[in-house]
Amino acid sequence: MLDRRLQILIDDARYRRLVRASRERNQSVSAIIRDAIDRALPSDAAKKRAALDALLAADPIPVPETVEELKAEIAEGHARGL
Repeated sequence: MLDRRLQILIDDARYRRLVRASRERNQSVSAIIRDAIDRALPSDAAKKRAALDALLAADPIPVPETVEELKAEIAEGHARGL
């Protein structure tokens, strides 16, 4: 629900870009501005979703087959300061 009103001043070049985008996307200028705000200043939920999407898209990593191999890998990481 939209419950805040915002008034801003912009130059002619920016306004023309907004109007052009509005026509191309078949959206209001206000919708274009709200979308730009959401892209520039994502909410915490959007940041978390983007992080999840990046994790799910990542290539799988090799996992040790035994607990002993895992412990050795962890010890090696600690020795290297990781």
